[in-house]
Amino acid sequence: MKKLVVFYSLSGNTKRIAMKIARALRADIIEVQTVKDYPDDFDVLSSLAKKEIESGYLPQIRPMEINLSHYGAVILGTPVWWNAMAPAMKKFISGYKWNGVNVYPFSTYNGKERGLGKVATDFKKSARGANFAEMLNVKFDEKMQLVPDNVILDWLLELE
Repeated sequence: MKKLVVFYSLSGNTKRIAMKIARALRADIIEVQTVKDYPDDFDVLSSLAKKEIESGYLPQIRPMEINLSHYGAVILGTPVWWNAMAPAMKKFISGYKWNGVNVYPFSTYNGKERGLGKVATDFKKSARGANFAEMLNVKFDEKMQLVPDNVILDWLLELE
């Protein structure tokens, strides 16, 4: 079964996890990239991210050509922004038909777990018709991964 990892990452944490997953599964990997870069200043970025989440704004992303029917499993990764899926990942998902696709979602986050249920709901609402596995949540403290790799590898066993 051919596998694909698609992720969006701003700080690099989601990218690190996506790359670990892709290596472990020998999967294809694609990074969702926005057309316009986000600001480097954390306070400005945080304010902008909050506004995007609250308004439902979806940024333009760089074009990608993906045929989901070529894959038996699609692993989707997003950082958690203001207790929600990152708008760039939501934009990516909105561009495809997900009926019958086996989706394995994961998120990366700093801070409290309170928004993780909303992120799982965001995935299910955005990719309607997909078959969803349980979501993997990987906690970070800044750049330090707090969830051990064996938890990620155990989650991957569902794909076998």
